[in-house]
Amino acid sequence: MSKTNIPDKIKTQLWVLSGGRCEYFGCNVKLWRDELTMNNMNKSYIAHIVSDSSDGPRGDKIRSSLLAKDINNLMLLCDQCHRRIDKEDVSGNPEELLITMKKEHESRIELLTSLTPEKKTHVILYGSNIGNQASPLSFQISVQALLPDKYPAEIHGIELGIRNSLINDKEELFWKMETENLERQFIEKIEPIKIHNPIKSFSVFGLAPQPLLIKLGTLFTDIYEVDVYQRHREPATWNWQNDNGFEGFKIIKPNDFSGIPVLNLSLSATITNDRIEKLFKSKPSIWTITHNHPDMDFLKSKSILLEFKKACRHFFDIAKAKHGQDCELHVFPAMPVSAAIEFGRLWMPKADMKMVIYDQNKYRNGFYRTVNI
Repeated sequence: MSKTNIPDKIKTQLWVLSGGRCEYFGCNVKLWRDELTMNNMNKSYIAHIVSDSSDGPRGDKIRSSLLAKDINNLMLLCDQCHRRIDKEDVSGNPEELLITMKKEHESRIELLTSLTPEKKTHVILYGSNIGNQASPLSFQISVQALLPDKYPAEIHGIELGIRNSLINDKEELFWKMETENLERQFIEKIEPIKIHNPIKSFSVFGLAPQPLLIKLGTLFTDIYEVDVYQRHREPATWNWQNDNGFEGFKIIKPNDFSGIPVLNLSLSATITNDRIEKLFKSKPSIWTITHNHPDMDFLKSKSILLEFKKACRHFFDIAKAKHGQDCELHVFPAMPVSAAIEFGRLWMPKADMKMVIYDQNKYRNGFYRTVNI
């Protein structure tokens, strides 16, 4: 038990630095409220890293008295963590470890409280079954990708998907239900924010079949501030990486423009034209957007995503000039989730061709029509 009477100004300073939460790593419990009754109360303990007594936990004959009232030697803890470091597991909580905990916790509080209002963003989570696998989206993981450039406007994300659906993407009903649900959820949850909420920034995390991600992008459009994030495989993270010398995108034009306009998006894999041509009665005019090394994890950085957006906007313009605005564009995507969403955002309903989006499914023997836009 501490024998030192900590001055009130030091106590107040420690409360501010800790954000009123337990500073032990992984705890972070609120210390101003009884979680059972929800009444306000002070349930904190002020603990010494180096004990104020030489024979106390982590005590020192010389430093104990010198550091007894030093803010850098004090931690705000809950009862359980206070007991852990001073009684139950003293050896497992040495001075160096507690100093690290205090610095990391207070640095995080400083970061969060120093962020200005314009850095607030609405976190949008859109997940849907991909084959037989449900979407593993997590609000907590998405927040890690935001900081320190942005931080969430709410304490939870805005979810747009259908939870625990037993219908998968090989069924016709799946596309009808998911599309209708997405449109209704967007109208109910996103449109009011666009109109009434002063925060107009959105951060979008999606894991769903590509036609639905494209549909989501068309709902957002490119009018509002939207940051689209990409889930990487190596390393497994939502944080943007370096571009690793990406060489750029190329648009391959068809030799003949008289057929039905088709867009082959061979980005995360290569779609051969023969897989597309067999779906049409007459030979289509196939445009291709691709790059030198299509694979599932090429889209590492924001700069690559920006290059992709420029290539797509250029395609929309030149394809419309060749085929006319009234044609229907058939889109075959093999692309990362962020690229799919941004592709939808770039599409302009009043200026660009209508689209039919296809999806690949082995149970349907290849590509088949899914979503009309």
